[in-house]
Amino acid sequence: MMGRMTRITGDETRTAASATARTPAATAPPEHPGAPTRAWRKRLLVAGIVLAALNLRPAITSFGALLEEVRDGLGMSGSVAGLLTSLPALCFAVFGVTAPRLARRFGPGAVVCAGMAAIATGLLVRPFVGTTAAFLLTSGLALAGIAVSNVLMPVIVKRWFPDRVGSMTGLYSMALALGTASAAAVTVPVTDALGGDWQAGLAVWAALAAAAVLPWLAFVRDGGGTPGSRDGRPEERPAGQAPVLRITRSRTAWALAVFFGLQATAAYITMGWMAQIFRDAGVPAGRAGLLLAVTMVMGVPLAFVIPRLAARLPRQGPIVLALGVSGLIGYAGLYFAPAAGAWAWAVLLGVANCAFPLALTMVGMRARTGGGVAQLSAFAQSTGYLISIPGPLLVGVLYQHSGGWGLPIALMAGLMVPQMIVGVVAGRDRTVEDEAAG
Repeated sequence: MMGRMTRITGDETRTAASATARTPAATAPPEHPGAPTRAWRKRLLVAGIVLAALNLRPAITSFGALLEEVRDGLGMSGSVAGLLTSLPALCFAVFGVTAPRLARRFGPGAVVCAGMAAIATGLLVRPFVGTTAAFLLTSGLALAGIAVSNVLMPVIVKRWFPDRVGSMTGLYSMALALGTASAAAVTVPVTDALGGDWQAGLAVWAALAAAAVLPWLAFVRDGGGTPGSRDGRPEERPAGQAPVLRITRSRTAWALAVFFGLQATAAYITMGWMAQIFRDAGVPAGRAGLLLAVTMVMGVPLAFVIPRLAARLPRQGPIVLALGVSGLIGYAGLYFAPAAGAWAWAVLLGVANCAFPLALTMVGMRARTGGGVAQLSAFAQSTGYLISIPGPLLVGVLYQHSGGWGLPIALMAGLMVPQMIVGVVAGRDRTVEDEAAG
């Protein structure tokens, strides 16, 4: 798979370059004298990106697969469980906004390395703390590491691979989907193999995060500078571009933030609750976890294809609409026949969840410079995750007070419509620099 990760066709290079060639800053970062060869460092960076992406969702989907066991073990109510499923979005909003500032001071590589260490520590400690409050706090530590890494991945791609944004975003998204699906699929079997101990079943994912720290150690000393800088040196701006980008003036930035928030709402409701929906419909726990894994694994091939396709199109609206229709059909199936058509609904909702790699691709395409990508990524993700916070919590409340899944599923389907609308707006061929420079 690593060969495929680093092999980019000439056709795609030309295509992705056309999306970034508007700025003279779209050049590969020069090496420092005496530094290792650029090819060696880029291979190591590709490995680091893949390992980091693999760790950006197991903290969430492993918990979703064992939600019932964790609730019983800690004495959680449905509303508190809903709070836990909203915690990722809250942490991503709060901590994600700090990522550009941290990257300017310490360098993106150092921040991602620290993020992986935080994920490993949080995942190792949280199953054994014994109380719901401590479980929330240690989960928050892991999610803080995920938050800063979430924001900086598009920045690192733009900085190091400016002519391969589509392919590298696809690679990163594919690895993220693989990690998500793997945690959903194997957490229950691993827990069973460990004697049914849900604490050990959750803690094993700390090992993967610890492994992800290693390649990023080589990039800890890359230095600070702006997130769009080259090895710590400020990125040159195109002639006439104002030095301050007022991102909140951009309609595209706001549309992308809302699109990001609504797709995140759907994703975290799915990761936190879909296995329970199937279990309540009579599906055995192991099969429910596998169905969640099917939903997540759909992102593995599609997360590689969709960004490449999106990079070739001036407007991404048609892709947004296709993914939205898949989601609406999947929710209808969950409402009318959750057990009978479970595999079909899992596949369709997996297709709909690929709005995430599409959103990441649009972040890279809607800004011309590395600094612009950093600001847009932080704004879209932090604002988007803030928007997504109430969704999973509201699902938990509706489920507990209605005694069924009809109202929660209707909510999920209803949110898909505005997601499609703002996604079409965010997919227009324009950049935030043109809209928000000032």
